[in-house]
Amino acid sequence: MARIRFTYNPENCKYEPIVVTGKKFSQEAGLFICISFLIGVMGVLVHNQKYPYRDETLLQEENRALKMQWRVLNNKLERTSDALANLEQSDDQNYRVILDLEPLPKSVREAGVGGREVESATITYPLIRVVYEKVEKLKNRLDIELQSFDKLSKELAEKEKMWAARPAIQPVSNDDLEHLHTLFGLRFHPLLGYVRPHKGLDFTAPKGSPVYATGDGKVEYAEYSDSFGQVVYLNHGYNFQTRYAHLTRFIVSRGETVKRGQVIGYVGNSGLSVSPHLHYEVLYQGIQINPINFFQRDLSNKEYEKLIELGSRETISLD
Repeated sequence: MARIRFTYNPENCKYEPIVVTGKKFSQEAGLFICISFLIGVMGVLVHNQKYPYRDETLLQEENRALKMQWRVLNNKLERTSDALANLEQSDDQNYRVILDLEPLPKSVREAGVGGREVESATITYPLIRVVYEKVEKLKNRLDIELQSFDKLSKELAEKEKMWAARPAIQPVSNDDLEHLHTLFGLRFHPLLGYVRPHKGLDFTAPKGSPVYATGDGKVEYAEYSDSFGQVVYLNHGYNFQTRYAHLTRFIVSRGETVKRGQVIGYVGNSGLSVSPHLHYEVLYQGIQINPINFFQRDLSNKEYEKLIELGSRETISLD
């Protein structure tokens, strides 16, 4: 039997049965359904938040792993960028200074970055866009540095060739050297009997002592001269030439390539000479310059200074 509900009527002081109309029933049923639906939705949301679906859980774990990898990659890029910056600094402040080259302007090192930044603007994910821009900038800087090192390598090869060609050692070994006549300029010639320019240095050594090429070069002249006797001219390139005179004999021929330290002849007394010695000249752009400045590497600073002091007192000419 259905349960009947009653309500108190104060007008007649009686309890009267409640009669539910269709409209009232619809309203109460609708309210009940709405409340039940809201409670159900809230329950689902709370449940999903605390207990997400397996696929969602896997995606969240993958997302965390990707973020961790992104941080590792970003840190590596930062360290690589710092290492490249140190290399660029060494390039500009060390290598280029040694090779007499101007540092690369900042505009050159950053050339081409702008176009790549515009391209990165099409990437929608901020983290990926940041890494992309860093990688592109790093790649650009690395390309510029590789080009710079290629230029440095070519310049170094040319400089090494020039340094090897420059007269830089004594033409006579200290073991054979008896005296070095360092007076460069006007001298009284012992055979001709008058003062004339003496545009070289005289190395007194026993007859037959080896004479060495003082730099890489090519034999330009190797013949007998009335004044120089048996003489060898070397062309070193880079506007440098050297001459080796009064040899007892030479062992090179015209057009031959020689290396620094190679024996090209032997000390003698040929030509206008009064005793065995080597007359040595250095020419730059066709003009004789004092050779004393071109073999300091064979001596310590004190030995070099003492040599100049003693040689400057020399007044006797050998040729």
